[in-house]
Amino acid sequence: MENVLIVGAGPVGLMLACELGLAGLRPIVLEKRPEPSELPRANGLGGQIIDFLDHRGLLERFSAGSPFAGRAPGFPFGSVPLRFADDMPLRLLMIQQPRMEALLAERAAELGAEIRRGYEVRSLAQDPDGVTIDGTLRARYVVGCDGGRSPVRDLAGIGFPGTTDDEVLRLGHFAADVGIFESLEVDGLEPGWNRTPRGRLLLTSLQQGVLVAGVREKGEPLDGPVTLEDFRAAVRRVAGRDLPLGAPIWLSSTVSQARLAERYRAGRVFLAGDAAHLFPAGGSALNVGMTDAANLGWKLAAVLAGRAPDGLLDTYESERRPVAERALMQTRAQAVLDRVEGEDGAALRRLLTEVFAFEQPARHLAGLLHDSGVRYGQADHPLVGRFAPDLRLADGRRLAELMRAGRPVLLDLRGDTTPDGALTEAGGRTDAARTGDRADAAQDGGWIQVVRARADDPPADALLIRPDGYVAWAGAEGIEDAAGRLTASPA
Repeated sequence: MENVLIVGAGPVGLMLACELGLAGLRPIVLEKRPEPSELPRANGLGGQIIDFLDHRGLLERFSAGSPFAGRAPGFPFGSVPLRFADDMPLRLLMIQQPRMEALLAERAAELGAEIRRGYEVRSLAQDPDGVTIDGTLRARYVVGCDGGRSPVRDLAGIGFPGTTDDEVLRLGHFAADVGIFESLEVDGLEPGWNRTPRGRLLLTSLQQGVLVAGVREKGEPLDGPVTLEDFRAAVRRVAGRDLPLGAPIWLSSTVSQARLAERYRAGRVFLAGDAAHLFPAGGSALNVGMTDAANLGWKLAAVLAGRAPDGLLDTYESERRPVAERALMQTRAQAVLDRVEGEDGAALRRLLTEVFAFEQPARHLAGLLHDSGVRYGQADHPLVGRFAPDLRLADGRRLAELMRAGRPVLLDLRGDTTPDGALTEAGGRTDAARTGDRADAAQDGGWIQVVRARADDPPADALLIRPDGYVAWAGAEGIEDAAGRLTASPA
């Protein structure tokens, strides 16, 4: 029997495979597509997932060749522009989904995960000991990372209530001279989203020689693939004229949905990513979905290793579903801001542009986009339940470097240092250089890394940080008890 079967080899499923592999497991990923998709459904990452990639030592790989990686100077919040100061939290990384998936698949393979392509899940049955897929594959747990039409969710009997938009978005990438922006002859047509009485037209470019065009209009979802003539006809309806788009690289259509799974767990079956939530506006889906995987991964590993009772897995839903609720709330607001037409819509967007120009509203929205503003649990110290700040230690190390093993870190900042930067652990001692490799508690004699170091202006005498980067305890008083309870009460 396998430990974990992951259904879906998109960014969320592959991120989960990486996390389980880092913990010493060998998950199997089932993907119905026979080959990796070349469609750039997403063009980048934004929010806390970028900090998490830094914790896993993957940010440099993801950033290589990226047109932009760093603090977001702004964000189009439902077509209302936001401008962010340098100290506001939202980070962006431009990377197209095919490359993102290739990098994650590469890392998952390095850590021992297996990806089986061309496998479509058709049946699922549970018993007290495990889950059987298609009558042949057995695992102790199954995780559906298989998108908005998730067969795993349906087979597990989990409802997916919500709403479907009445507008269709056709999106395409075209090999074109992006000088089209200078040659447009229609008044009011410019880079970005353009409004007309018949819909909205997007014209932008994310890389040299590639025009991104989108057409949003009321209508029914399309049957079958989008053809070039379909796309050109939609442009004519909305823009009132043909445009020199160039040769198509790929074309797609989608209808936005706002949905949230009734539950994230049904026995031994879990949901993550689009299988658990669909948002009606961009900028949040991958951030929330991939951090779902970060949360679930270490908990599954702890339970399977016998470090924690099965009840720990219930905290996956109690922690992550509120995050999705908040993301659903703000993306619904974005969708409404974008959809309202006429003088009413123009007045609303003009007023909010003025409001969002003030620092506090912009800071609040930057935080909302970054991590949904949800805190895991309640405690007196403001860091508990939050993602740990990236502290720089006096010996030159960053906290992010200590998190690469995928294990909890007990960071003692009271001034003592261990010889040569070694990490003292429960049951033994291991060299700091090993923190970038797979953590195997059966071999190294301990799970919680204890690091003694100095830091300028430390936020607390000591921090206990979970494998997913969240602070489980802050302050020296009581931290030993908190470490003992980590697997039973993660927040």
